[in-house]
Amino acid sequence: MDLRRRALLGVDGLRVLLMLFHTVTRIMAEQEVENLSGLSTNPEKDIFVVRENGTTCLMAEFAAKFIVPYDVWASNYVDLITEQADISLTRGAEVKGHCGHEESELQVFWVDRAYALKMLFLKESHNTSKGPEATWKLSKVQFVYDSSEKTHFKDAVSAGKHTANSHHLSALVTPAGKSYECQAQQTISLASSDPQKTVTMILSAVHIQPFDIISDFVFSEEHKCPVDEREQLEETLPLILGLILGLVIVVTLVIYHIHHKMTANQVQIPRDRSQYKHMG
Repeated sequence: MDLRRRALLGVDGLRVLLMLFHTVTRIMAEQEVENLSGLSTNPEKDIFVVRENGTTCLMAEFAAKFIVPYDVWASNYVDLITEQADISLTRGAEVKGHCGHEESELQVFWVDRAYALKMLFLKESHNTSKGPEATWKLSKVQFVYDSSEKTHFKDAVSAGKHTANSHHLSALVTPAGKSYECQAQQTISLASSDPQKTVTMILSAVHIQPFDIISDFVFSEEHKCPVDEREQLEETLPLILGLILGLVIVVTLVIYHIHHKMTANQVQIPRDRSQYKHMG
């Protein structure tokens, strides 16, 4: 009987240890989120960090604005007219997120959760002529807004919560292991649950990496968007052309100087043949 009781106690003790180990493991695997927007010199840009097991697994810096159409009654209280709310992502927002090997997510809430932004990132592998290549992209955006919030909406008809979603989105496509950077504005259209309304999301000053961050709080090598690359080329092209033109002028002057020096040392042959007898 004592042996059986000891065996039962031993099993119960093992279960307790396993539960304790599971709890500790879960706590250690819990993710931390931080809003570091105060570190940005751009008052419109936010900085969000998701950390897992004490290591950064997602970093995002961007400025975001949402243009939201909504209906109000006309002065005759019969017709409806469409107004527009400009909603910017403000500092001090609440942030949540999670990281995975192939899927990561960032969630941001502000103005007492009247507004919420969810961004879903996916990592994919593709077969190319050079072999398999992996990329990541922004695959889904969801924006939840409350048109009864009085700061941005004035007397909205059918005021309440609405959800706007992207459709077949494939944005910010970046090679795996790199961060995405783009200073230029980018727009994403979102279909709203408010009938026949389309919300426009405007992103700018973007620097995002949702996978494969090597150093804590440090972005990997940047993959610049085509717009930034084109603008950079437009800025440097006049300088390059000026350098080429300056080089051509210098080469022309050198050639002219050499030619002038060589011709000056040659014997001058008189054009009047009557002077030939005086030569020699």
